Amino acid sequence: MCFESCILNTSPPLSLSLSLSGCCSFDVENGLAVGRSPLDPQASPGSGSGLVLQANFPHSQRRESFLYRSDSDFDLSPKGPSRNSSTASDLHTEDMIVTPFAQVSPLKPFHPTFLEAFLPFCLYPYHNALLCFSGTEEPHQQLAIETLDELDWCLEQLETLKTRHSVSEMASNKFKRMLNRELTQLSETSRSGNQVSEFISSTFLEKQHDMDIMSPPTKEKDKKKRPMSQISGVKKATHSPSLAPSTIPRFGVNASQEGLLAKELEDINRWGIDIFKVSEYSGKRPLTVTMYTVFQERDLLKSFKIPADTFITFMMTLEDHYHADVAYHNNIHAADVVQSTHVLLSTPALEAVFTDLEILAALFASAIHDVDHPGVSNQFLINTNSELALMYNDSSVLENHHLAVGFKLLQEDNCDMFQNLSKKQRQSLRKMVIDMVLATDMYKHMNLLADLKTMVETKKVTSLGVLLLDNYSDRIQVLQNMVHCADLSNPTKPLELYRQWTDRIMVEFFTQGDRERDKGMEVSPMCDKHNASIEKNQVGFIDYIVHPLWETWADLVHPDAQEILDTLEDNREWYQSMIPHSPSPHPEGLGEGAPTGEASALGGASGSISADKFQFELTLEEEGESDTESPPEEEEGHILHSSHLHWRETDRVTVLIEDRKPSF
Repeated sequence: MCFESCILNTSPPLSLSLSLSGCCSFDVENGLAVGRSPLDPQASPGSGSGLVLQANFPHSQRRESFLYRSDSDFDLSPKGPSRNSSTASDLHTEDMIVTPFAQVSPLKPFHPTFLEAFLPFCLYPYHNALLCFSGTEEPHQQLAIETLDELDWCLEQLETLKTRHSVSEMASNKFKRMLNRELTQLSETSRSGNQVSEFISSTFLEKQHDMDIMSPPTKEKDKKKRPMSQISGVKKATHSPSLAPSTIPRFGVNASQEGLLAKELEDINRWGIDIFKVSEYSGKRPLTVTMYTVFQERDLLKSFKIPADTFITFMMTLEDHYHADVAYHNNIHAADVVQSTHVLLSTPALEAVFTDLEILAALFASAIHDVDHPGVSNQFLINTNSELALMYNDSSVLENHHLAVGFKLLQEDNCDMFQNLSKKQRQSLRKMVIDMVLATDMYKHMNLLADLKTMVETKKVTSLGVLLLDNYSDRIQVLQNMVHCADLSNPTKPLELYRQWTDRIMVEFFTQGDRERDKGMEVSPMCDKHNASIEKNQVGFIDYIVHPLWETWADLVHPDAQEILDTLEDNREWYQSMIPHSPSPHPEGLGEGAPTGEASALGGASGSISADKFQFELTLEEEGESDTESPPEEEEGHILHSSHLHWRETDRVTVLIEDRKPSF
């Protein structure tokens, strides 16, 4: 039995109470009112007293993420099949605790200083016994060695348990260690597995700074530069700077198909709204109409005395600063994140938990979180020595830029939608928005996940299972993870929507890869259109990033997110079924020039960009060329293994959609 299991068995599963403290000192303008204790049975559910979440009994019936895996679950054979819990159906019969601090929390009735000094002495005899046991024969020897390694790590962490900072890093370091172990094994299974592993590692884990930074070409150096203090990307409004309040249309803009738009927006409170149709019916103004509808639904315009014409003017100006020629990080994605955040804020478990100002900040952060996105990653900007990377010192480059542009636009004519907020409200809102948008940097994913899981699990084993969001740190942590979940919600949406988002992000990746190739740079993982394994990448993305995140969020708001987890699982299974398990033969009737696999189907695509359309032009390669770029033995590398292809226009982007059937 490993050390973690020993600790886990000391605490029975508890229900989790998520509530506001009736005597808390946290203050947001128009926010927490002093009231009853959250445990007061006479407290009204609608008065901010909080809600009690039931124990996660159904959770044990769903496959759990790699975070719940112990060392003994690992297949020692490096070439063996992945034993990812999302494919191996690992089920647990109890509500397991996996974050280190929460595991030792049942021992916390002792004074912290005493515990920190005493606990290692309790563990060292166990440590020494394992040393003796490790000399026995298999399989006990291997189990003892693995447990010993885990115990060594725990003892090392206990030595630094004295500061809050190190406590918050314990779970993050553990999860990163587990993820690296998972990715190492995945990379050893195949070439495409290595590709997926590199993508997840480079996108969601901090990279060591050992890359080569390119110097700008001489001709760029000689160009006249704008002052570094000037925010780039802010442009002149292309529409009327002001609107008469009496002329504001029903949805804030003159919709080309108002009736159809109204029908779609009837589902504004439902998870999985078709935001592509909203964009189409609104005349390519999905962000403006979504924000206007949500603000009216929540009565925020009235609550904060926001003039409707100023709100619409700002939103249209903001939407104009999303790039029409960027396939994924555009105004449609921003509208999708706003609507997803709106639904998550409305979940029954969080009802009456957050103040109107916090809700306003979360929606505003969602709306601006990707404004002026150039369609390339932070690392690309750093590697190319871009001006944005220089301005923001290589730290959360795009996220800092999105914030700067978003707040700068409030200074444009008739754009200050917060003009009637008090000074204190504006300061509080600005701080919250900055914290939420910076948290959308994917490099911070593991830290966010670990902090949230530690908070939830610690409250499960201490404080009678009561989660008191009575300080700024805890409250903003939940809001940060909420917006992060909304930003990574595509795999939890209906499959037809998820597939469109996948196609769009791959267009963006391949465009960056082409730019990197043209500059003589190493092509980033999953950005090489000649050998990207889209289906396998989506399965890995779900297994190692999306599933652990949403699993933790579901624990926080249980049972409200169970349908979302079910959809996520169904979508994962679909993409898993699309991974070819054997080389795909040429379809009968197709000639020598027919597309075969990903290299020929998407590898020959070239981007054709205009002001309002991004289109792929499909070109066919000779069979020999295709075989050179996509070897037959690398069967997982195929993207399209069905010849049934068609085009579908979706707003500003025309993407390639294929009717694919599972290959077994």
